[in-house]
Amino acid sequence: MSTGTDPLAPLAQLPGVPDAVAEVRKAVDRLYGHRVMRRRAAEVTSESALRGARASAALAGADWPLEEVRRRTDFGADPDARTVGASLRIAAEAGQLLSIWRHSPLQVLARLHLLAVGDGDPAAGRPRRAGEGAEELFPLDLEPVESVRVELADGPLPELPPAPGAEEVAARLDQLSRLLVARAEGQGVGTPALVVASVVHGELLALRPFGAYNGVIARAAQRIVLIAEGLDPKAICPAEVGLAELGTGTYRRALAGYLAGTPEGMAAWIAHCGAALRLGVRESTAVCEAMQRGMA
Repeated sequence: MSTGTDPLAPLAQLPGVPDAVAEVRKAVDRLYGHRVMRRRAAEVTSESALRGARASAALAGADWPLEEVRRRTDFGADPDARTVGASLRIAAEAGQLLSIWRHSPLQVLARLHLLAVGDGDPAAGRPRRAGEGAEELFPLDLEPVESVRVELADGPLPELPPAPGAEEVAARLDQLSRLLVARAEGQGVGTPALVVASVVHGELLALRPFGAYNGVIARAAQRIVLIAEGLDPKAICPAEVGLAELGTGTYRRALAGYLAGTPEGMAAWIAHCGAALRLGVRESTAVCEAMQRGMA
């Protein structure tokens, strides 16, 4: 990659993408300008992490009410509890990995997987090897639950291709890492953060590099990119909440567009990620409003 270029730049010019970028930027700026952010930004960040983790776990099949997530301390009792615990641990540490992300994104992804599965798992912190499979991304496709909608009105959900083999995963992860490190070094910095975050999110969902928790890790990586790229430096915009609100059916359809690789599919995926981020902004705005009403 030559200095000043970015292979993601053409994506920013696809039909509808500039509007999505502008709408996200406007929404985020409005949230950052809220008066509560002047004195209680750390509380908003903490609440955003909690709500984002709850939503990400719900998208992975563990749909717990927010207050249950807030109250519980034991996250090892059953698969759902382990998924919620994994999402919470990742959310708690993701923002602390920024400096490592800038020069070694793959090291951060390995750390996120280790946080998810625990160091007692022999596969912890490493991508899948030849012959190893990956869990399904969308376990809720046909089982609507309380807070994660599943839309079937638009016809059958698209079939997603199987996860790539280990060799392809390794090659594409290396390519993604090189691109991100080059950006951190000042190459191609003009591409909007929403576009970069959407590609990282989509690519990790496409690759499913680990045996489990790929969705949770992909969504956490998107959040790290939004922090690193300066769009959401305080991590107060939980896009995971928006993804859950939009529904797993819509999520899967948008991902199918990314996997197809067509201009229309890529634009739809980026727009979907932008819509989810705006809904995350709405969630944190409501948090700020509630804090403001409770001020002395």
